[in-house]
Amino acid sequence: MVITIKADEAIIWALLTNTSDYPRWNSTVTSIQGNIALGEKIVLKSTLDAERSFKLKVKEFEADKRMVWGDGKGQRTFTLTNNRDGTATFSMHERIGGLMFPDVREVHPVLRCQLQCAFAADQKEAELIQSKAN
Repeated sequence: MVITIKADEAIIWALLTNTSDYPRWNSTVTSIQGNIALGEKIVLKSTLDAERSFKLKVKEFEADKRMVWGDGKGQRTFTLTNNRDGTATFSMHERIGGLMFPDVREVHPVLRCQLQCAFAADQKEAELIQSKAN
C-alpha cells in the first residue's frame, strides 16, 4: 500500500515511532508497549485479535526513511520518501509467512481493511499536525 501525505516525513515518522500515541490515531491498534528502535522488542495488541499480543522485534530502523518490525510469522515494512514538494510518500508492506508459518500469498480481507484504515488514519493525523505547524 502506498499513499502520498501532505506532511513532512519527520511528522509521519514521529507518529510511527511513538508507541503511547498509536491507539489515539490508529483505530486498529489497541496498545503498543516498548520502544520502537533498532533491536528493541515491542508488544502490539490489535483489534484484529483482541486476545493476542504480537511480540515483535524492530529489525531495521533508519530514522525518517525505513523501519521493519516482525516475528517468525511475518513482518511489516514502513518506508518514507521525501518528495521535496511538501509531501512524503508513505508505503507499508505486510509479509505474512516464515519458517514457523506457512507462506500466505494473499492478505486476508479483514487484515487488508485494517491496514487501509491504518493508512487513512496515519495520513489524516500527519496532515493535521502539518497544518497546525504551518
